[in-house]
Amino acid sequence: MSFFPGGDPEPGDAFSCDAIEHLIIPSSRDIGGFSVRRALPTARRRMVGPFIFFDRMGPAIIKAGDAMDVRPHPHIGLSTVTYLFDGAIRHRDSLGTEMVIRPGDVNLMTAGRGIVHSERSPEEMRGNPLSMSGLQTWLALPESLEEMDPGFEHTPTTALPELSDGGSHARVVMGRFGGALSPVKQHAGTLYIDLRLEGSASAPFDAEWEERALYLLEGEIEIAGDRFGPDQLLVFRPGDAITIKAGPSGARMMLFGGDSMPGKRHIWWNFVSSSKERIEQAKAEWRSGRFDIVPGDEEEFIPLPD
Repeated sequence: MSFFPGGDPEPGDAFSCDAIEHLIIPSSRDIGGFSVRRALPTARRRMVGPFIFFDRMGPAIIKAGDAMDVRPHPHIGLSTVTYLFDGAIRHRDSLGTEMVIRPGDVNLMTAGRGIVHSERSPEEMRGNPLSMSGLQTWLALPESLEEMDPGFEHTPTTALPELSDGGSHARVVMGRFGGALSPVKQHAGTLYIDLRLEGSASAPFDAEWEERALYLLEGEIEIAGDRFGPDQLLVFRPGDAITIKAGPSGARMMLFGGDSMPGKRHIWWNFVSSSKERIEQAKAEWRSGRFDIVPGDEEEFIPLPD
């Protein structure tokens, strides 16, 4: 998905739990029928592990006659991870990939030296109201892999490990959690977990990962006496084990993070790189039409922002 223009998310109110380093309230923007909340990057926190971009799409109903249409646009230096809770998106890219992603599946697209893709509501589903709810995140690539060949990997939800312990239910989207390992490829140490807690149930969030965060999707949680509601991003301090407790109606959240990325990453529009010069090169290449086209979606594109 293209990086839409908008203000940075805002820091939240003060909190008492020492394990929480930042509380971030995402900014929100309408992108044609549904809202997107941007939790990363922010002025105060640019990354959590390899995660350099975190967007919450919906939940929303796109009215009949409208559709999600993200026209072809380029990426470099990152992997995009698309994960849906509701709805469907048809992905096409310049490698010739065409794939409809559905709830619980994972689309991992690695841009490397450059890729172009589009994301649209499937043609066969248009004409009726369309539900949309999900996440799109970007993972910065290690500097040594920023110019790797582009690639695409689709993992169905049936291939992802699921763990249950009392009132805690986790799907391992990426990385290792509770002894289970996701088959989704990692280019750097990555943690990405879909966690549901039943009413008043609790779960630990161990400190084994160097950088950790939690995005609350639904319900209310309590951590060391502090309570938090939906659509808030909590970034935790390294080394502090915590316990997450759901409110009486339960809660759903994404746990994410991983190894810290050495060196600075620059982000401009849809481009991520350790080099500002490389981003300028990508801008010139898109402006002059030197990126590859997307088979089956050749007629439109998103122009380079002013």
